[in-house]
Amino acid sequence: MTSNQTIAEQVVTFNEGMAAQAPAAILGRFAEEQADLDAAGIPAGVTRPGAVMPDGDLLDAYGAATSLTRARDGKPAVVVFYRGAWCPYCNIALRTYQHQVVPALAGKGVELIAVSPQKPDGSLSVKETNELTFTVLSDPGNQLATALGIVTRPTDGARESQTALGIDVAGGNGDGTTDIPMPTTVLVDADGTIRWIDVHPNYTTRTEPQQILDAVTSLRG
Repeated sequence: MTSNQTIAEQVVTFNEGMAAQAPAAILGRFAEEQADLDAAGIPAGVTRPGAVMPDGDLLDAYGAATSLTRARDGKPAVVVFYRGAWCPYCNIALRTYQHQVVPALAGKGVELIAVSPQKPDGSLSVKETNELTFTVLSDPGNQLATALGIVTRPTDGARESQTALGIDVAGGNGDGTTDIPMPTTVLVDADGTIRWIDVHPNYTTRTEPQQILDAVTSLRG
C-alpha cells in the first residue's frame, strides 16, 4: 500500500487479504459486530464541540506518568483515540497519519497525539512498529474515552474470533477489561476546548487525513 492512499482504500485491500486467509466463521462474527455497530450509530451522549477536553492520569510509551495537558504543552492538538496495537485498522490509520498528517502539521504548532487503553508496552509497540514520530499515550481505564462517551466493547462473537486469532484485548488493556474506545478524532484548541470531534462506531472506518487537515485549517482561521 502507498502512503498517498486513503485509509478507506487501504482497508479494502486489507479486507480482501483477510477474506482469502481467515476462516469464514471468524470473519462472519466480525461482520455481525460491524453491522450492529452501524445500526447503533454514534452514542447519544458523545461530547460535543465547545466542551472542555477531559484529562486524566496517563502514561507515555515508556510508562512515565503524564497527562494530555502536559503532552499538548499549551498547543492545539489532534487527539486520535484507537483501540490497540492488536487492531489492524488502527495500525493502518496511524501509519497513514504519520505519512499524510504529520508533514502537513509541521510548522503549524499543532500536536498529533494518539491515545488507547492499552498498557505502555502496547503503545511502544505501536510507535516502533509503525515508525511513529508523534506522541502515543496509554489511558488505563479509558478515563478520557469514558468522559467523551465513546467507550464500547467487543461483542461475544467478536471476542470468540479475536481469541481464535490470538488476540487478547483484556490482557493488553491497562485495566484488564475489554473496554475500548470507538475510533475517534478530536481537535482541541490551545485553551483545551474541543473544536471538532469525529466518532466512528464501526472500527473499520476512520477519520481521513484530509478531514483532519480541513479541521485544523478551520481552527487556524
